[in-house]
Amino acid sequence: MTPNAPNGDHSGNEPAGNEPAGNEPGGIVDPDVDLHDPAQLVETAAREWDLVAATSVGGVLGSVARYGLAVGVPHGTSAFPWSTLIINVSGCLLIGALMMVLSELTESPHRLIRPFAGVGILGGYTTYSTFALDVRQLLAADRVATVAIYLTATVIGGAVAVWVGWALTGRLGSSWLAGGDAVAAEVAR
Repeated sequence: MTPNAPNGDHSGNEPAGNEPAGNEPGGIVDPDVDLHDPAQLVETAAREWDLVAATSVGGVLGSVARYGLAVGVPHGTSAFPWSTLIINVSGCLLIGALMMVLSELTESPHRLIRPFAGVGILGGYTTYSTFALDVRQLLAADRVATVAIYLTATVIGGAVAVWVGWALTGRLGSSWLAGGDAVAAEVAR
């Protein structure tokens, strides 16, 4: 594709098959949109701002929850970072639960649920940047054993928590849905 391509795609990549081009509905939005190029400006169409708003509001809520937990369970720069571990592992549990609900337990979730709850709330709540800073501070304090425990607990704990959130929500959701069907059948009698 040439730099003056009508669809605003300056990457040289042609859309494959029937996939929409970068500025068409459902297409991939280039993060390097030139706001002075009318062909690229269409990528910022008003139809997408509701996603930005939902993600932003969710992010504020998640960040406030994280801040509250960090204040409630403070730690020094050389102490074990319990608050960050609790935040990240509980966030992974909730991510697993959310993904089960959205992918398996609902037929057509509202299009703003995932940006609001997943990217927004849980993205704002979990904090892998603080995790990295905690590791750096622990290493600077020569707490190598603590770093090893923290790294292991965060990575394995997070992976296990996603699986537990997914599995537990699937089991509870299936039971609830089956119970709902039984209740509906009783009401229909």
